[in-house]
Amino acid sequence: MFSRRHTLIVSTVFASFALVAAACGGSGGGSTNGSPSHATSKSESPATVAVANSNLGNVLVDSQGRTLYLFGADMGTKSTCSGECAQDWPPLLASGTTTVGNGAQASLLGTSTRSDAKQQVTYNGHPLYRFSGDHKAGDTNGQGINEFGGVWSAITATGNQATGTAMSGSGDGY
Repeated sequence: MFSRRHTLIVSTVFASFALVAAACGGSGGGSTNGSPSHATSKSESPATVAVANSNLGNVLVDSQGRTLYLFGADMGTKSTCSGECAQDWPPLLASGTTTVGNGAQASLLGTSTRSDAKQQVTYNGHPLYRFSGDHKAGDTNGQGINEFGGVWSAITATGNQATGTAMSGSGDGY
């Protein structure tokens, strides 16, 4: 369905983001007084939603290959996650037109206005989030966590919650 050129462009974009993320790195000092860098550093570029294979099957990922989640407490397209919740579960924010990567369905993408007036990307009517406990592409440490009033689940390419238990191997114990 995608041309070879489109696949090459998407691959190049993913590789570029991985290099930038590796170059920016972190001190590992455990400071919690700021938002995770991936939550704000890409505010100038459009969000990307693609599909990647994980230990939970094919799930949605962002431009860095990090798993995207839905929140069971959200009602429709409105996010109920703000404050400390949004620090632990940074929303995928839209800046410009959201880019559809390999395997994602453009017809399922949308946006919703958050309480802070920012636009959050939605998929099949679910606001999308990352998990601060996922440290690298492919991690699914947020799967099945019950906090902030609901259960968090990775989201599949069809827009449903993924089933299964996280086994990412990063040893964080989330």
